[in-house]
Amino acid sequence: MSGNDAPTKTISDYEATLVKADTKVVSFERDDKTFLHFVRHFLRNYPTMIPALVLMVSVLVFGLIAPRFLGIGALSIVLKQVTVTGFIALAQTLIILTAGIDLSVGAILVVSSLVMGNLAVGMGLPTLVAIFIGIVMGGLMGLVNGLLVTRAKLPPFIVTLGTLSIFSALKLWYSGSESIRNVDIEAKAPALLWFGKGFNFSGASLTYGGIMLILLAAILWYVLNQTAWGRHVHAIGDDPDAARLSGINVDRTLTSVYAVAGLICGFAAWIAVGRVGSISPIAFDTVNLGSITAVVIGGTSLFGGRGSIIGSVLGAFIVGVFNTGLSLAGVDDYWQMFAAGCLVLVAVGLDQWLRRASQ
Repeated sequence: MSGNDAPTKTISDYEATLVKADTKVVSFERDDKTFLHFVRHFLRNYPTMIPALVLMVSVLVFGLIAPRFLGIGALSIVLKQVTVTGFIALAQTLIILTAGIDLSVGAILVVSSLVMGNLAVGMGLPTLVAIFIGIVMGGLMGLVNGLLVTRAKLPPFIVTLGTLSIFSALKLWYSGSESIRNVDIEAKAPALLWFGKGFNFSGASLTYGGIMLILLAAILWYVLNQTAWGRHVHAIGDDPDAARLSGINVDRTLTSVYAVAGLICGFAAWIAVGRVGSISPIAFDTVNLGSITAVVIGGTSLFGGRGSIIGSVLGAFIVGVFNTGLSLAGVDDYWQMFAAGCLVLVAVGLDQWLRRASQ
């Protein structure tokens, strides 16, 4: 038999000669998940639980410190105080979900309110027509922000920082640095004050503005969770490149987000007039920071893609509870600002901790 005709050895023949080979089966170490690991994943999957728990604990703590805080009257005051901030927080949530930010929301609100007031009180236009024009003006200013972000490819922070100054200058120029008094509004355009009115329910004083805040939050929750537009908003915030590759028109969606946020700010101007009772070009100068604080405390990630409308509303209530509770406890204003800053830092740190849960 030639060498070529010799039988070919199989793999098993070679393995039979490996008498010194290790016969152990490959095994992997078990990854025992700790309780903290489960907590982090639970909070990441249900981010609204965080502001809900913080709100309940805050109410209980301030109720112990200042028993008057648990009264229906104090809680009604909290609801009235957070109405305008809550509306702006809803607009801010839409933008932050796309990994953007809008520093001009407060200026948009004031300009829209001035347009409503001057057209209705100064020029004698029908009040509803003036309100409609003011809301549209808010949408147009939001549209400008969106076009600068998408067409000019500028960072949202820089864009809205610039438009904040532009809109602030416009409101002073348009108003002549003059306010519109409550008596003039009541005499010529009382419908502007409608959302400041309300009714008593089981001892609580509720305003129509507060009820509208809950209704708008419910509408936006449905839109973000049950419509294609809402899914596109989340997808863009999570990964804009992947969203573009999946067929989403990123620029058009982003532009619409800023325009819708502007419309919400325009509508919030009507709420604000009813809440304050007058129109001033220097009003609501801290609503920008308040809205961002409410959104961050509510669990919306500053990096986009994760958050909820309900969480932002709860965040606004948390800010209101802290301010009212500390006031009733006799704490000075600067310590209230200190507490608000600490809340923001804790919320951002918690967001970073939760983001590592997916890694």
